[in-house]
Formats: sequence, C-alpha cells, structure tokens
Amino acid sequence: MFDKFSERHIGVSNEKDLKAMLDVIGVKSVDELISQVIPQSIRLRKPLALPAEGMSEYEFAAHIRELADRNQPYRSFIGMGYYPSAVPAVVTRNVFENPAWYTSYTPYQAEISQGRLEALLNFQTAVISLTGMEIGNCSLLDEGTAAAEAMAMMFSLRSRDAVREGRNQLFVDRNIFPQTLDVLLTRSEPFGIELIVDEYDEYEFTGREFGAIVQYPAADGRVRDYSDFTAAAHAKGALVTVAADLLSLALLKAPGEWGADIAVGSAQRLGTPMGFGGPAAGYMTTREAFKRNMPGRIIGVSVDRLSNKALRMALQMREQHIKRERATSNICTASALMASMTGFYCVYNGPEGLRRAAETAHLAAATVARALEAMDYRLASKEFFDTLEVEAEAAVVQSLALEQGINFYYPSEGRVRMSFDEVTTAAEIETVVSIFAAAKGKKAKAVKAVTESCVPTALRRQSPYLQEPVFNAYRSESALMRYIKKLELRDISLANSMISLGSCTMKLNAAALMQPLSLAGFQNMHPFAPADQAKGYMDLIAGLEQDLATITGFAACSLQPNSGAAGEYTGLMVIRAYHQSRGQGYRNVVLIPASAHGTNPASAAMAGMKIVTVACDERGNIDVADLEAKAKEHSSELCGLMVTYPSTHGVFESRIREIVDAVHDAGGQVYMDGANMNAQVGLTNPGYIGADVCHLNLHKTFAMPHGGGGPGVGPICVAEHLRAFLPSHPVVATGGDEGITAVASAPWGSALLFPITYGYIKMLGAEGLRRATEMAIVNANYMSAALAAEYRTYYSGETGRVGHEMILDLTSFKKDYNIDCGDIAHRLMDYGFHAPTLSFPVHETLMVEPTESEPKEEMDRFIEALVQIKRECEAAAGEADNVVANAPHTARELAGAWEHPYSRNEAAFPLAWIGEAKFFPYVSKIDNGYGDRNLCCRNCE
Repeated sequence: MFDKFSERHIGVSNEKDLKAMLDVIGVKSVDELISQVIPQSIRLRKPLALPAEGMSEYEFAAHIRELADRNQPYRSFIGMGYYPSAVPAVVTRNVFENPAWYTSYTPYQAEISQGRLEALLNFQTAVISLTGMEIGNCSLLDEGTAAAEAMAMMFSLRSRDAVREGRNQLFVDRNIFPQTLDVLLTRSEPFGIELIVDEYDEYEFTGREFGAIVQYPAADGRVRDYSDFTAAAHAKGALVTVAADLLSLALLKAPGEWGADIAVGSAQRLGTPMGFGGPAAGYMTTREAFKRNMPGRIIGVSVDRLSNKALRMALQMREQHIKRERATSNICTASALMASMTGFYCVYNGPEGLRRAAETAHLAAATVARALEAMDYRLASKEFFDTLEVEAEAAVVQSLALEQGINFYYPSEGRVRMSFDEVTTAAEIETVVSIFAAAKGKKAKAVKAVTESCVPTALRRQSPYLQEPVFNAYRSESALMRYIKKLELRDISLANSMISLGSCTMKLNAAALMQPLSLAGFQNMHPFAPADQAKGYMDLIAGLEQDLATITGFAACSLQPNSGAAGEYTGLMVIRAYHQSRGQGYRNVVLIPASAHGTNPASAAMAGMKIVTVACDERGNIDVADLEAKAKEHSSELCGLMVTYPSTHGVFESRIREIVDAVHDAGGQVYMDGANMNAQVGLTNPGYIGADVCHLNLHKTFAMPHGGGGPGVGPICVAEHLRAFLPSHPVVATGGDEGITAVASAPWGSALLFPITYGYIKMLGAEGLRRATEMAIVNANYMSAALAAEYRTYYSGETGRVGHEMILDLTSFKKDYNIDCGDIAHRLMDYGFHAPTLSFPVHETLMVEPTESEPKEEMDRFIEALVQIKRECEAAAGEADNVVANAPHTARELAGAWEHPYSRNEAAFPLAWIGEAKFFPYVSKIDNGYGDRNLCCRNCE
C-alpha cells in the first residue's frame, strides 16, 4: 500500500495535534467548525464528481511520464516567438528545480529577498543593455501582453492636446506575429483604440496616431531599418514600440539606437524551455522619461539603515493596480522565476556567449538560404537574422519534413517559414536542405557553411552590451553554482519557514508535482506544433479543464490566461462578449466592493467598464442594502459584480446568494474572484453559489509555486451560457465558437506548469481536496484563537469564526508603543519568518493565512514569535532605540560595535529555537526614499 499524498501535503495529519488545535478553537470536531464557518445554504450536498481516492506519488509519476511520452517533441524550426534554447544544466538544477528559488514570494519584503532581487536586477540590466534603452522592468507575462502593455502605456502618455483631439489610432505593422496582433485587438477595443494594420514602409502618418508597433526582425524574418519610419512617427507626435528578439540584438543595432521609445518581447530563447508556450519572461524597456508610466515591477538600488547597498522594488510603484480604477495596467504576477533563469543565462554566457549563440542561429539561416537559392527557391528577403520565408509547396515540404521529425511553419499554401536557433547543428542544416531538394525531386548537394553576415551593414551592432562585471565573471560551472548559492542564502522561502501571507496562499509545492516539469516531453514542445504530436498535452489539458470545471461547479474552462489578473480581465471580457451577443453591449457598469483587491477595479477599467463601489458594513461584509440599491439604480446598464468569496476580509458572508440574486435580477452577471478558492474546494463552489464565471489562481489554491513573483496561471471557468465566448487563438484552434480574441501569446498560456495542478488534483482526489480545504480553515481558526489574548482578529463571521485567513489588528500599536505594522514585519525577519500581508485590506493590520500545509509545530513557532514581539513592543514603549524599530539585524552589525540598549542575543536569538537554524537578513531596514531619489536600475557592480 502506497502512502497517501494528502498525508504528505496536509501538515496536521495526526489526531493528537488536531484534537489539541480543536480544543483551542473550542469545538469538538472539524465538522462542527466547518458548519460554523460556511453557511449551510451554500454547502455542497454531495462530494465532487472526481475519484474519491487520489493516486499515490508513485502512481502519479508513472501516469505523468506516460502523458509526457505521448508528446512527440519533433525538432522545431517553427519559430514565431518560440525557440529551442540551450538551458544551462547548472541553472536548471540550481534554480528551476530548487525550492529555495521557486517557492519564494514576490520581493515586497526586500530585506529578506536580496538574492532574487539581484537575480532580477541582472535580468533588468541585460535587457536594458541589449535593447539600448535606459530603464526596464523585471519581467512581464509574454510578448503579446507586453506589446499590449506598451500600447496602453503609449495611450496614457498622450499629451493633453492629443487627448483633446481624440488621438486614438495605433499603427501596427502587418509583419508582426499573429498572436501579438490578436492580443492587441483584445486589449485595444475597450479603450476605443483603433488599430491601423498596414505596411510600415508604405504608411504615411496622419496625426491621428498616438503610437506605432513594429517587429524587429519582422515575423517573416526580414531585418528592416525603421529609423526613417520612427522619425516620421515622432514628427507627428507618435511614439514607437518595437517587439524585438533579444538574441538578435547581439548582432543587430539596438532599438534605442535607431529611435524606438519602448522595446518589448520575450526572453524565452535566452535560457528557458519552450514548454508548449510558457512560461517565459516577457520584457519591457523604455526611456527614463517614461519611468513612471511603465507597468510592472522595477528593481532599484538603494541603501539600508547602515548605509550598505540594498536592493528593493523602486519608485514605490510596483504594480499599477495599486491605482485601482485609475490604473492603466492590472499587472500583478510577472514571470520572475523565468526572468531569474534568463539573468543567470546571461551571467553564464556573457557578451561573447550571446554573440556565439546569435551567430550560430544566423549563420545556419544564411547557409540554408544560399543552398535554397542554388536550387532556385525564392526567399522573401535576402536580409535576415535567423528566419527564412521560402516560396514552396507547403504540403509537399511538410510531408517530407515530418518524415524527418522536423516542423516548419506554413503561413500559406505556397510559403514555408523556418527559424534557426543556438542549438542548430551542421547535420540538421544538411537535413533541412535535403528536404527542400526532395521537394523539387532533386538530390541535395553538399552544403557549404556560410560565414558572412546577411544583416545590412547599417543595422549591424557596433555598440557593446553586457559589459557590467556580473556578466563577465562566472564562466565555469563551479563559479556560477556558487554565485547562485550565494544569492539563494540571502532569501527566505518556504524552504526556510512558513510564509503566512493572507490572500497569497503560500502552500507546499510538492516535489512530486514539480518533477514532471523537467521531462523532455513537456519542456521541448512548440505551442504551434501539430496537435497529433501533442497528444499528451492535449489529454492533460482536457483533463485539467474538466477537473477545474467540476471543482468550480461550472460547465467549461479556459487555461489561456497566464496570470490571476489576466484571468480577471478574461472573465470580464467574456461577460462583455455575452452582453454584446444579446444586443446589450451598452452594459458597462461593474459593482465592486470597497474591500476588493486592487486588481479587480484595475481589470474592470482595462475591460472598459465604469466602476461603482459598493460599501462594506462594520463587520467587513458587503453592505447588501447598498448593493441592492446600486444594482437597481444601474439596472439598465449593469454588466455585473466582481466579488471575492470568502471575502477579502477572510469571512464567508451568509447573504451571498441574496447578493448574487440582486445582480441577476438587474440583468448583470456575477464574476467571482478565485483568490480565496482555497476555502471552497469540496465544501462549496462558485457555480453552486450562483456565480457565472470565476478565475482561479493556480499559484494559490492549486499548488503552483510563486517563483519570487511569478509565473502564475489564471484560468477561468464559466457557466454554460458563457462557454461560447472563451478566448480563441489565431494560430491554433481553441476556445468557444464565438470566442473573444486571444488574451495571451500561447494558445494554452503557460502550459508547462499544468502538470502541477493536474497532479495536485489527481493525487488528492475528492476526499483529499475537501480535507485540504477543511484543514486550511482549521489552521486559520487555530491561529486566530491562539493569538486572541494578544491580537484581536479584526473581522469574523456571524459565529465568530474566520475562513482560511484572518486579519490581526495592530491599529493601536503606533499610539501605544510607537511601533507600526512595518516594524513588526521587519522584526519577524530576525525570527526567521516572512511577514504576513501588511496593511491589506485594512491599514496597520497583518493578514495571516497558514494554509493546510503547515504542521502544528511551525504554526506554534509563528504564534510564539508574534507574542514575543508584542512583549518587545511593550518593553520598548517610548524608547526610540529599540529591538523592534531597528530590525532586522544583520550578522555584520551583530559582529561589529554595539551601542544599543538591548543585547546582541536579544536582537538575534530572542527565542531558544531560533539558534537551531538562524536566518540572518543580508541587509538591514532599507531606505526606499534614497533609492527613488537616486534611481539606479542596473547591476553596475
């Protein structure tokens, strides 16, 4: 008999600990507690329609290997934004497969995030250098959505005169990737942006444009000089964004040097696998003048309390959803883990390695081009980087290529497109040439390697790149391994201790779920490969969609959205399309509770909605009377309601069905935010409650890792009447019959991550899923009860219970002790813990979510730490120089001169067990203001 996965995943698995916790809570059983937490009116009456018992880890490993083996990763020359990459084994082993890297949280707590902050700063530095720009962010989701972010950024940068004139046109060159164009179509329509798709060298600016987007090199491979085009755009007051291939920029003139204002794209081919479309790090760089309009996170250099160099997220901007409905972006999750991998790829290879990789791809293309021309094939261009487009009978070439296990891209019946890469070999070049020879009934001649460039002289890169010391110091595996380890030791992750972040659900990312991501059958698949080569992925996707629909109580699912915020946006766009299909496109009012996460109003604004805020009562619940009044007031134009359940305050609102009915009665749809789904699975669900659509954060409820701030996956599940509107894709058929245009570059978003959630569901089974939810609720109520004598729980339900998270009240600490919430967070670092969520959704509080994965011993340590910190606050009242206000304390400070009134031991080892595995923060409290006044976003040391 194999072990049950649920017993490994759920931290409290013995009856003795469970009974002790229930005694503290004051109930006799788990069932009694759940009945007090979740309203009986919404409790599921029967188990989920899934196998009751889950697979063992051993059984799942065999099953997932079989699915991977059903994929046929043919040699891909498809290109189109996705390329085989030489992922360094040292990075795969020490970062991608290392829980210290993939389980860490977004680096909001900078003092215990210095390692991943430096890794992200390396990524930032590399993309800034390669693109010839002045500032960059530390990753976006993918190339298509990065282009859409650039579009919105250019739109928001319009002058007052341009706004007054109604400038709303965006020129898009016809020769861009179709998936990028599709995402632009999706994101432009709600803003009233008109896309003008035309040939860049034939277009004349009219003065109605606010911006332009071009591809470099173009989709068909052409290397084109955009300098005159850019000058013409600027002359008419329009900005220019370029979607640039990063590897090509080792050989091509940087966009910043020929006048581009924004550069965007994907970093996939710099050290991350194709993974059937994702995840990979999108990027954006721009001019410093636009730094406050740039979406996403920017890593900057500052100093700490002791004047040591320290990194943190710069400009206090972080994500634009903090601006709520005034946001021009809802970006929340990025692709931090993949950005870190790309940064290490650049560190390992340096400028000479990138040039070598670029020349391998370029000269392979040049060699094939010469051989094809010798056989009288016509090329679309003689000036290219790595991609050739050839006039040929696509069907004939495809048949011959498939016999050789090779995929090309076929844009039409009479054209074949192929992209070469850094891992192309001489033997592969011979095979490609032989295929085209056979297509003409000829025998291929010996191929002679080309050594001269096919890049126009004027566009060859002359400027240096990656000159910073970090890109020129780590060439051996030993050196890089130690550099990665050095950075790893500067961070707290789930490998160190519990991360009790409310709303963020930092649960176990089990090794059995992560291992399949390294299988070649999953890693090496191109997203545009023929479906019959991806049978394993297709079965996995179909199974996962069905399971998620079952769990949420809905009819259908789309896995395309590649972040939680993208899922919010997609859900709203599906609702919008539904209303339009019924001749009610005028419905554009969305009701959003005042307590909602900032991405809700930001996503609604991006979907072109008018936001009406609904009040909350003194207990933190939605004010039902206010909601009913506003639903009635706006009934003629009501699009829907965005509601989080249980609420952002951690409470199951008993009147949720009244809320849903009020919205439906007014003609609206109900979107349920899935951020807190970890309190619903197996006990209730959005469909049963009456919602119409929900998104799911797979990096929360369904065990995907956070990766230092991403990647995430945000699928949506919908009721039957919304199925037809699920997002489509321009290259691969997916989505509903009347599907909205794409919301991500890849047909199924970040498909490489799907085995994680698929395995989580398969190994837990219906009983394990329900038990995980129950224990998440038990753990939260245990911590709330255990801390009740020291910290008031700010909100609770009608029975005095919380859901799977709770808010601890610190609102009096500033007055009583001159200590604020941020000081408590910093002091927790000295105890070896990451702080809970700070001041959200209530200012000067801690939002705590222990999850089901933590054992009682770890929760008790965290409880003891919070109690001891309160004792320290009481002792420090009125003392400016105190152990809490000065936290965190570094090893360097502890070893140096000591002039504080408290001892070194009190600073570093306030509780006995801390000495068993002491984590020393690498820097002390960081001066954010200094970093913003002296903005530096590159790793120059």
